[in-house]
Formats: sequence, C-alpha cells, structure tokens
Amino acid sequence: MKKVYLIHAWGADSEGETYVWLKKELEKKGMKVFVFDMPNTNNPKIEEWVKYLEDNISPYEMGKDTYFVGHSIGCQTIMRFLDKLPKQMEIGGCAFIAPWFNLKDTAYEREEEEAIAEPWINNKMDYSRVKRHTKNFLTIFSDNDPCVSVDDAKLFKERLGAKVIIQKNKGHFLTVKDFEDAGKEVLKFIGK
Repeated sequence: MKKVYLIHAWGADSEGETYVWLKKELEKKGMKVFVFDMPNTNNPKIEEWVKYLEDNISPYEMGKDTYFVGHSIGCQTIMRFLDKLPKQMEIGGCAFIAPWFNLKDTAYEREEEEAIAEPWINNKMDYSRVKRHTKNFLTIFSDNDPCVSVDDAKLFKERLGAKVIIQKNKGHFLTVKDFEDAGKEVLKFIGK
C-alpha cells in the first residue's frame, strides 16, 4: 500500500480544505495518507518542522511506496528532511505544489514574515543528498502566484531534475477550486 505524507503550508493546518480534499482523493485510490499539524505554523522554524517529521516518520517504514506531497513551505520541509535522512533510504517520490527557494516581495503580509522566511531562503541544502532518496520529483507552479516566482521552476529542474508543470491563474493554490488541477496531477504522479 502506498503511503503519502502531506505537509501543509505556512499558517495552515491539517484541516485546511485543500488538504482534506486531497487526502480524500488519495484515500479513494487505496493510499494511506498522513496529514500532520506542523508546529508553530504561524512562525515556522526549520529545526522544529524537520524535527517534527523526524519524530513522526520512521525512516525504516519508508520505501519505494512512500511519497511526500508538500505545499509551499511544506516542500522546503520535505527537502530538508530528506537532506538529513540516512543514505540508504529510498522513496517513491515527491510532489511539490507552489514550491520555492525564493519568495516574492508580495509574499509578505506582515513585516516580521520576511525575518521568518529568511532562514528558509538562506540556509542551503545539499541537493545531491536530497536526490539520493529519489529521482522522482514533480513541481507545480501557478503563473500568477503572489508568493512564488515561476523563475523558481528552473531552479527545481536544475537542482533536483524535477518535472515542472505551470498552471494558469491558480494563485498560491489556497482554495479547493485552485488546488484541484494540481491535485489531479499529484494523483497521476503517485498513481503511476
């Protein structure tokens, strides 16, 4: 049975309508889905979020039927978790919705948010360590995302060899209506 770990965005939680929808869709396909409530969601810290995954996902229960799906900062968290995993752990793949290495100036609603994002942007990862766990990456961007530049798609392709899909007018994929097309791509990606 395929296992999917769904990691939500900054300021979100497991009950967000988009995550509830995607969880149901994945479960309809016979997958076991885990959606965590990440700690301190309004002030996410790399150490806390990665440690939460380390504390709640046993690498010894992971394998080629294990997939990760991230939304926004959830994608960063997954990559940083994979960067720290023991070398021998191989997973099925990662699907990233609205992933980023950089954020647009318009991403910040409050002044302190830029300081919160700074470590996520500036603390680098070893992408070769991330890729040693899977070569199967899907990234989904929107051409009008107020937070994430489509230019980051090139970086995901260069750094992870990711397949890139750019959808039109989906913003930051915050509503089920905007999230559905991305979710369908995730279902195809994991279902193959």
